[in-house]
Formats: sequence, structure tokens, C-alpha cells
Amino acid sequence: MELARKLFKGDRVIWIIFMLLCFVSAVEVFSATSTLAYKNANHWEPIARHASFLIAGALTVLVLHNVPYRLFALGILLLPVSILMLVVTPFIGVSANDAHRWLYILGFQVQPSEFAKLGCVIYVAFLLSRIGKFTERQVYRWILIGVGVTCVLILPENFSTAFMLFAICYMLMFVGRISWRRLVKLAGVLTLAMGFFVAIWFAIPDKEWEDLPVVGDAMDRVPTWKSRLITMFAPDNADTLDTDELFNKENYQVSHAKIAIARGGLSPQFPGHGVQRDFLPQAYSDFIYAIIIEEMGLLGGVAVLLLYLWLLVRVGMIARKCDKLFPKFLVLGCGLILVVQALANMAVAVN
Repeated sequence: MELARKLFKGDRVIWIIFMLLCFVSAVEVFSATSTLAYKNANHWEPIARHASFLIAGALTVLVLHNVPYRLFALGILLLPVSILMLVVTPFIGVSANDAHRWLYILGFQVQPSEFAKLGCVIYVAFLLSRIGKFTERQVYRWILIGVGVTCVLILPENFSTAFMLFAICYMLMFVGRISWRRLVKLAGVLTLAMGFFVAIWFAIPDKEWEDLPVVGDAMDRVPTWKSRLITMFAPDNADTLDTDELFNKENYQVSHAKIAIARGGLSPQFPGHGVQRDFLPQAYSDFIYAIIIEEMGLLGGVAVLLLYLWLLVRVGMIARKCDKLFPKFLVLGCGLILVVQALANMAVAVN
């Protein structure tokens, strides 16, 4: 019992949420990887791989629990390292789903944007905690430079990650004593810039974007962004589409995700009874939430959603108890990364 207290110190509620999410993910990934397991000589390999990630994550948590929070400030070095990785990724990165987002380092495939997320949050938290030693104007400019460069490098290959990362850093500035006038001006400038670029996207034909000689074929993503904007703002005309239109390349995943959600109903069918896991290409990753709803029903889907919201509430409570500014902002930033990304994934899965 004493050993358990030493190992699992910290907020017990967050430990409970962590374990519940690990349990749900292990069960649902095992169910959703049926197609992968069928194609594999070792049908345990997909779930074994996922379990290894969970174990590695749990061990990392246990180690970090014993590191003094002051040392986390050294994580600011992640930002220049991640920027360097993002610069070289278009040249030597691994192409997947028409984008260069991965690097091979020492035999491991890593995604530089994940390092950039953590690096940016530590960087912003550190600078916000230094308001007083430096002027608010200086801190604001340094944050814009560091976060802006990082997001610009991420944006060509992964618009959603760049947008989400900047939004999280913006929220941190909002709670970190940056004046609302600066934040309103920043939001206005970015909105105008976004409107300008969207107008250019629609003014130039897709074929011309694809023919532009840009490093890493980054401009090939513009037609994808355009189609997503059209889908987002166009009225739902699913009733008027024929089968070929519903299940073409653009609508395939969304249509099968909707079928999964419709099959789920209110009460659970329980894992192993899902059908759409055999049709959704990313059933065990990007669209796992649709499979959760199909197998665990709307009640199960809401339960997972509430776990993440509960986590955010606990993060806020911990931040309020922090006497020092750096750990306060760091806790909020890390909590926002986890919850905002999870909510965005759920939103995509349910269209």
C-alpha cells in the first residue's frame, strides 16, 4: 500500500481518469484492429503495439512525477529542436496520406509537430511567468515569434495541428495577463489574413495549386483544405446523393463514420459487435470515436467525452492551487493540449 502511494502520488482523480481512458482505448483498439489482425501473421501484434505505447506512457508519467517542476523549464529547448526537425521534414520526412509529417530518428518514426506542441507550451508558460522581470510587450513579441515560426512550419503539411496549437497558446496568453487589446488586435489581423488566403485558394484552380513547385509538395494540400471548407459550410445534402457520391474518395470515411454512429443507438452493443471497423480505413486511430459510439452506444460516447471534460476541470483546480506562475501555466497548457485535441478528434469523427 505504501509503495502504491509513492508510485501513484499526485491527483488521484486524474489517475482514475487516466486508467479509465487507458482501459477504454485498449479494449476499443483491440476491437477496431480486427482487419489489421486478420492480415497479420501474428494477430496479437496490433494490440501489443498499442499496449506498449500505454505502458511506455505510464512509465513516463511515473518518472516525471519525481522530477522537480523547476527542471521542466529546460523543456524550452524542445522548441528550437522541434523547429529544426520541422525544417528538415519536407526534405527527408516520410510521406503518409499525401503529407510529410514524420521523421525516422534512430530507427523510430516520430512526428516533429508533437515535440513542437510541448515545446511551445513550455515556452509560452515560461515567458508568461516572467512578466514583471520583462515587460508585457517584450513577452508578447517573443511568444508571437516563437509560436508563429513553429505554426508556420507546421501549417503547410498539417493545417489543423497548426491552428489548434496556436489556439492553445492564444488561450494561455488570455489567462496569462496579456492585455485583451493586444489579443483582440491579433485575432483581427489573423482573421483578415485567413480571409485573404481563403479568397486566393478559391480564386486559383486546384490543378494550378498542384503544379506549383513547392518543397514537399505542400501546396497539394490546398485542394484538400478547400474541399473541407466547402463540406463544413455547405448544407447537408446526404439525402440527395447517390451511393457512388456518398462513398467516393472525399466522403468515404465520413459516410462510414455516420453509419457507425447510427448503428450505435443509445445503449451499448459492447466491443466486438462493431461492423464499420472493417470499412473505416482509420477505425483504430482517427475514427476510433465513431467505433466507440457504434459499440458502446451514445451513452458510451458521452462517457468518454465527460472523462476528458472532467480531466480539464481537474487541471483547472490544480492550476488554481499553484503558488508559482510557471507550473500554473504549464499545467493549463498541457491539459489544454490533451483535451482540445481529443475534442477536435471527436468532432471530426461525428462530422
